[in-house]
Parts: sequence; C-alpha cells; structure tokens
Amino acid sequence: MNLVTQTGRGAALAAVLAAIGFASLAVFQVALAAGAPWGQAAWGGGDAHLSAGERGASAVAAVIYVAATLIVLCRAGIIWPGRSNAALFRWGTWFFAVAMAIGAVPNFASQSRWENVIFGPLALVLAALCIVVARAATAEER
Repeated sequence: MNLVTQTGRGAALAAVLAAIGFASLAVFQVALAAGAPWGQAAWGGGDAHLSAGERGASAVAAVIYVAATLIVLCRAGIIWPGRSNAALFRWGTWFFAVAMAIGAVPNFASQSRWENVIFGPLALVLAALCIVVARAATAEER
C-alpha cells in the first residue's frame, strides 16, 4: 500500500508539493544550462550569464533535482506503489531533506537577493516536506 492509504493525505500532499518544488528547480537549472540570462539568481548571483563551468553544474543540478522528484514520489507510493519502503526511496528522501536544509545556508548567505528571498526559503520548505514524507511509515514498515 502507498502512503496515501496508510498515512492519509498529509504525506501524499507533502510529496506532491516537494515534487513540484524539485521539478521547478530542475526546469530553472535546465534553463540556466541552456544559457538563460538568469545567473543573478543562481551560483552567487555574480553575473547574468553563467560561465561554461557554471552551466555544466546547472545541468548536473537539474539531473539531481529530477532524481529528487522521482524519489519523493516513489517514497509516497505515488509513482511506484508497493516499493515505497525500498532503501533507495526511504534513505533518498532523508538525503534530500538534509541536503536541502544544508543548501539553504549558502542561499541565505549569497550576495544575490533572489537566492536570499526565494531559494533559501524554498530549500527550507523542501527540507520540511521531505521530512514529512520520509517519516511517514508504510505498511511494509509496520
């Protein structure tokens, strides 16, 4: 059984909201990797146009955010019901909770107002949502 039937709508809603947040970050990073002049909202906000290295890092970040989207949805049993207790999904959700909490720090410390006002708080919200999903016990864990 998935989290929707086992723990109610709260964990499932948290998973969907986290997935939307991660997918949005993935789209943003793909745009940066493709050359969108939004560099002032990322990587410290130094310049509107990212360097080749920063664009490559954005491409890698996009892949990681897509993975986060899938892991959170699988943990909630929304994508792959019956496998929500798999170690990859269980520990992966915890990993992204911690990673987003830690990632909020440089966003708040950045010289970029975009990172301070949007991406720092977003990272904390995503961390909290991942914690809700990760803590929800599935039928296999009971």
